[in-house]
Amino acid sequence: MANVFKNQLQAAVGTSPVTIYTAGAGVSTTVIGMTIANILNVPITANVIVTSSASDYYMVKMATIDPGSSLITIGGEQKLVLEATDSLKVSTSNASAADVILSLLEIT
Repeated sequence: MANVFKNQLQAAVGTSPVTIYTAGAGVSTTVIGMTIANILNVPITANVIVTSSASDYYMVKMATIDPGSSLITIGGEQKLVLEATDSLKVSTSNASAADVILSLLEIT
């Protein structure tokens, strides 16, 4: 079994859910950090959605992020395990409103 640390980066996430990461077939993933940064000059809200077996589950729903601030949804003692083919998606209340940084460990 190989362990590989990776970063997934997504700029200017907007109102449609954007898939930040999908665990590959035969891959288990531990998400060790996730930050959503507001890149606008107005407050925004953000949603984090985990998709598993074609069903969506909110991890965060409509969390407010002030201008110049960020929301740390995963980090410290909080981790998230994604099984093969599970996805992590983000959407915001405004167009091109947030940058997302995801740090993870893939186990193959």
